[in-house]
Amino acid sequence: MDLFDHAQKAAGDRSAPLAARMRPKKLSEFVGQTHLVGPGKLLRRMIEADRVPSLLFHGPPGTGKTTLAHIIAESTQSHFEQLNAVAAGVADVRRVLAEAEERKKLHGQRTILFIDEIHRFNKAQQDALLKAVEEGLVTFIGATTENPFFAVTGPLLSRARLFRLDPLSPDDLRTLAGRALSDLEQGLGSRRVEVEESALEHLVRTADGDARALLSSLELAVLSTPPGPDGVIRIDREAAAESSQRRVLRYDRDGDFHYDAASAFIKSMRGSDPQAAVYWLARMLKAGEDPRFIARRMVIFASEDVGLADSGALVVADAAARAVEFVGMPECALNLAHAALYLALAPKSNSATRAISAASREVERGVTQGVPLHLRDSHYRGAAELGHGKGYLYPHDYPGHHVRQDYLPEGIKGAIYYEPACEGEERHLVEAWRKRVMEGEGAVEGHEVERSGDVPEGPAPEEGEDEGAGPAKPRG
Repeated sequence: MDLFDHAQKAAGDRSAPLAARMRPKKLSEFVGQTHLVGPGKLLRRMIEADRVPSLLFHGPPGTGKTTLAHIIAESTQSHFEQLNAVAAGVADVRRVLAEAEERKKLHGQRTILFIDEIHRFNKAQQDALLKAVEEGLVTFIGATTENPFFAVTGPLLSRARLFRLDPLSPDDLRTLAGRALSDLEQGLGSRRVEVEESALEHLVRTADGDARALLSSLELAVLSTPPGPDGVIRIDREAAAESSQRRVLRYDRDGDFHYDAASAFIKSMRGSDPQAAVYWLARMLKAGEDPRFIARRMVIFASEDVGLADSGALVVADAAARAVEFVGMPECALNLAHAALYLALAPKSNSATRAISAASREVERGVTQGVPLHLRDSHYRGAAELGHGKGYLYPHDYPGHHVRQDYLPEGIKGAIYYEPACEGEERHLVEAWRKRVMEGEGAVEGHEVERSGDVPEGPAPEEGEDEGAGPAKPRG
């Protein structure tokens, strides 16, 4: 008996968990994912026509990945095999493939192979499927909670059609709870149960889009609550809270959601939304994120996105990073919240990011001419004989401590890398700078340059560049 047979048996076994008993067997019973299986949608058409190619379902737990595979199994004329990557190995894969080949030769019947948690297979195990999938020996269906672009090998990914499943909506979860409470055969309908609205809302909220979590909590609440004198089991908010407990947050410090949460945190601060910024901060901390990682991201953000608009932001972010080391968790959450809210509320300027990016592109294009003679180091014996430092004008010897002279190599004189954003403090800095250089000494012989107070338009980001996006996230 394979795992699919066990699933079929569970649906009719009253001792099986409620989530297993209530698993839909056809598309008309499926709840949610209307972007995939709604009327006229591609996946629905493929299932109804029994023309299912190799597929890969990815999404959070309890969103219907395995259920869709079971629905395909119920509706297809093909033989259906299921493996779970946690327990199966290459030997199991080869056995299924050998049986599929024999079945095709003897009976002309196709085989659909469903592998749950395909991300648990290593590269060698995934590669064992390639030839059979490529030659059409089996139709492969995989399910994963991880980002398939990192959890599934490129060759296998290229041979499957990718479908993303989203967390179920609160309305979807309420529908599932209603079905479970009214179903006489597989659900809880044979019991007299009344669920308070506040209790149902609590169960829906703590399920966080996970149908399995909702049904498991509901079943526990019903089974653990004694009936009243009238024989009715009444589920109030307290019973719902005890049954759902505190859900383990869906967060993997080494996985894709780690980077997604950090991205949401950064983008919330960049968008000047203090409410979202502190929410994502709390979510990362409660899930066990390393506070030093968060502090590092805020130190980077202080220059990348706040920059010269409020240079104090870098001081605040750096102080929070030091507090993390000095204070530690859980108290340093206060310091991180202080910094995150300051960064979200601060005026924004990415002029420092644009300036270093523009200058770096210049260098990468090969503009690396030698240092002009008058700027070279002249503090060693023989430097003067080489002409180093000759003609250099010491700014402090001139009114306003400024004198115009060339500081860029000959081939890129007049290049503009820094473009003032003129937000917050930066506007005052730029105004003072322009006033200082405009009122300073005129051009000095041998050092004719464009007036420094004029700031022409600098280079725009290259096409396709994500300005201010920061360094690419490391991936494993």
